[in-house]
Amino acid sequence: MNAIAKGRLVGVGTGPGDPELLTLKAVRALAEADVVAHFAKRGNNSNARAIVGAHFRPDLIELPLLYPVTTEIDKDHSDYRSQIADFYEESAEKVAVHLSAGRMVAVLSEGDPLFYGSYMHLHVRLAHRYPTEVIPGVTAMSGCWSATGTPIVQGDDVLTVLPGTMSEFELTRRLADTDAAVIMKVGRNLPKIRRALEATDKLARAVYVERGTMPGGVSMRLAEKQDDKAPYFAIVLVAGWSGRPDALMEAGA
Repeated sequence: MNAIAKGRLVGVGTGPGDPELLTLKAVRALAEADVVAHFAKRGNNSNARAIVGAHFRPDLIELPLLYPVTTEIDKDHSDYRSQIADFYEESAEKVAVHLSAGRMVAVLSEGDPLFYGSYMHLHVRLAHRYPTEVIPGVTAMSGCWSATGTPIVQGDDVLTVLPGTMSEFELTRRLADTDAAVIMKVGRNLPKIRRALEATDKLARAVYVERGTMPGGVSMRLAEKQDDKAPYFAIVLVAGWSGRPDALMEAGA
């Protein structure tokens, strides 16, 4: 009897939210997959699944991977690190069961799989054991600056991508040393993000985007936002290209 051939692992970037921003390659992978795995907070629906659900076949095997914790424990606490590390180990082995049975497993990842994506935790544990492919996706930041029509960088501008979870000191230091910025993982970090932008004279250029490219999406100048409530996946954009014509007119040049 011939041994069962190893299955194939495919990280599928689902884009930032609008189903029409799926790539043709992502749609083809979903049509070919035997199993689709998707991450979600326990008790919540998967955002990535909602984006691609219209492409699921009736015979598809679904594999939900449910986080034991998200924001309930500080990310630097040992309990958080331990539970999350165990979760990714267990999730990788759940996927490996299907791969070892010869199945193609597509793992969904909002935005791009290798850019702040949970998929990468499976990738580093499995890619050396099974044939693997990563299908890039439109990132949340590019979806948001396109949805809001915000020219982000030009010429020799430097763009810095910052997680809002970092310390206020580090946010301020790095914002002071860049032309443009994207601040991700906003949520309850919005007050310190706002203070860091004020300290670096960048608040006036900051645009707040919530649910970018999705129905019910909201965007506004951060300086005009009246409260500090924000979902975790909101984004703040700080545009560069200070010499663009509309910026010069706004400055009264």
